[in-house]
Amino acid sequence: MSNIKKQPIRFILLFYLVCFVFRAVEYLVIRTDQSVIGEAFIHKLIGIALLAVALWLIKYKWSDIGLKAKSAIKGICFGLLFGLAVYAAAYGTEMLLQTSAGNMPALRFYVASYSTTGDSVIQSGIQFVLICVAGNIINVIMEEGIFRGLFIRLAEERYSFLKACIFSAVLFGVWHIAQPVRNVLDGVQSPGGAFMLGLMLVGTSALGGIQYALLYRLTGALWFGMAAHFVNNAIINLLHVATVSGADEMQSVRITIAQTLSFVVVLIVFTVKARKKALPGKTI
Repeated sequence: MSNIKKQPIRFILLFYLVCFVFRAVEYLVIRTDQSVIGEAFIHKLIGIALLAVALWLIKYKWSDIGLKAKSAIKGICFGLLFGLAVYAAAYGTEMLLQTSAGNMPALRFYVASYSTTGDSVIQSGIQFVLICVAGNIINVIMEEGIFRGLFIRLAEERYSFLKACIFSAVLFGVWHIAQPVRNVLDGVQSPGGAFMLGLMLVGTSALGGIQYALLYRLTGALWFGMAAHFVNNAIINLLHVATVSGADEMQSVRITIAQTLSFVVVLIVFTVKARKKALPGKTI
């Protein structure tokens, strides 16, 4: 246990590699997300189990990585409100743009798996909505618990929050290259196109990782970021803008608006509190 805390990066990289292997197996072999379930959830459940083992090895409590029961309800509620607010602005902007173009936009609620190649699978029925919600809950518990909770908490045993935040964000960015790699192997995307897509996903995911890390530091818990992360993922799959020429034609614009707005707001609040030295926890 003491060796892990003295050399946290080595343990983090080993843990990350093990999780990534399970992720690769599910994406490339099992392909649960291409089944009727529509969610790659197996490696995420395994990740949660591995997280529990890691906490036992390091002698951390769940509260030590930001999962504090007393702040759960408040953090989740405010996180959901924040996520919904930035996406309300994003959807509103998209609706105005589509209306000004004469495309007669309308909101539609159904399950569609977000595809980075532009394809999507539409499902109707409450069971698919529940699967989508459950899958995204599992996803945020695993990703926030590991990348923001375990990795940042452990890295801070030897390094500053800023270094731990950047390190965790880079790993989180690389975590999202599975889809472009599969696109190339399946022949649905050229290597050049997949490379550019991979760069975009790594960059945007890393920025998202920084945002959720800042929320973790601002609130002293994972709940706010976890709820905002859930909204970001779930709403893309559930709430759609239909026009006379199709659906979700400006989805990438909508996502960019929401993520940029949320990042800027979080960064401003974090900067103000940091200057006032009003942040919980260790020094930056």
